[in-house]
Amino acid sequence: MAEQPKSKSKATGAEANPMAMFMPDFDFTKAFAALKSPAMPGMEVVLSAYRRNLEALSEANRVALEGAQAVARRHMEIMQRTMTDLTEQMRDLNMHDTPQARATKQAELLKHAYETAVANMRDLGDLIQRSNHDAVEKLNRRFSEAMDEMKTLIDKKS
Repeated sequence: MAEQPKSKSKATGAEANPMAMFMPDFDFTKAFAALKSPAMPGMEVVLSAYRRNLEALSEANRVALEGAQAVARRHMEIMQRTMTDLTEQMRDLNMHDTPQARATKQAELLKHAYETAVANMRDLGDLIQRSNHDAVEKLNRRFSEAMDEMKTLIDKKS
């Protein structure tokens, strides 16, 4: 034998509102209606601000990507130049016959390699720092604008 489905009846009293048994005379809808909430700006204003925030974030990401690409290009240029210099220096090093002349040349090459490496690291560091600064500057500018917009909205409501 199959069981018959139980009838679905609407709950009344304490079943419909569990708080009714503790505070039978309290009406939540009236309590919430009495609360004054701050006026919200129009949805168009909120969407417009959100759109400007996304545009600023997109612009900052674009600047950061361009900076990363510039760093990668500069790094490739450095590597190509280093390989060219290394080939020339190895050729020059083989031209010296005496051990003293070779040792002197090796010391000169080592000094030149160190100075070049430091200059290249400084150059790459400057590129990275400039890129990061530009990206953060765009975000800071938008944040400042957003705070000014917020202040204007609050002043209008007051």
